[in-house]
Amino acid sequence: MKFPEQNRAIGLDAAVAARRERAELKSKLRSGELTPLRVIEMAKVKKSAAATLRITDFLTTLPAIGPVKMRRILEGLAISDKKRLGGLGVIQQTRLINWVTEHTTGSGAPVLTVLAGPTAVGKGTVVKQLLADHPEIQLSVSATTREPRPGEVDGKDYFFVSDEEFDRMLAQNEMLEWATVHGKHRYGTPRKPVNEAAAAGKLVLLEIDLQGARQVRKSDPNAQLVFLAPPSWEELERRLSTRGTESATEKKRRLNTAKVELAAQDEFDHVIVNDTVEAAAEQLFKLMNGNKQV
Repeated sequence: MKFPEQNRAIGLDAAVAARRERAELKSKLRSGELTPLRVIEMAKVKKSAAATLRITDFLTTLPAIGPVKMRRILEGLAISDKKRLGGLGVIQQTRLINWVTEHTTGSGAPVLTVLAGPTAVGKGTVVKQLLADHPEIQLSVSATTREPRPGEVDGKDYFFVSDEEFDRMLAQNEMLEWATVHGKHRYGTPRKPVNEAAAAGKLVLLEIDLQGARQVRKSDPNAQLVFLAPPSWEELERRLSTRGTESATEKKRRLNTAKVELAAQDEFDHVIVNDTVEAAAEQLFKLMNGNKQV
């Protein structure tokens, strides 16, 4: 006969062992030793470590999925954040399997990464460094209705299209995002090149503004959104001033816009502080390859 104290001790030991098993399971899932589909299959065994793993822990252990994206995925799958893998219904389990099959690659890396941030934060410079260090990354090319400038190459710098062609692309839902710039010319990101790059197993980077990032979020909820932030507000002001290309009025307008953009960084999956170009580019590369620990 076991006394209450003995039962309590046994229960505590079992709880500690279960937590240890779940931690080991997440470690193997994170390292790639176990695939997401394999863990879902293991969860069919009652009281196993996989069966008792919370759905929230399962998803956030996968590469490039933080709390924001995790909540969005669960809403789309109609699964409560209180559920454990072993407690999913047949329909919920099928939805999860389909999602994992469709939205994870062999490396677990996201196919499309969006980089946005306030004016003068250095997005273009960071992207240039990233492509110099990692030429295998494909930078998405925008379509525009403006005329080519001297030296610009169609299909490399931009896809130059007519207003009629741009209208057709919008009508056919061929744009991930688009905007009218300065009330005149339109710019947008065609879906087709992104899809073709994804089919070829390439990682794609899209450098756009806050408005465009929000549109991509709606068009492709599984895209990874990265916000590039300045080390401080004073540093952002300094960088804008040293460019010397804006009037005092234009500088004030851009700084006001930057305040709005900085306030929206919580909408993004990850934030990189651009202290140095080299470090920021390397952090971005790691995120594109599915490494959240940057």
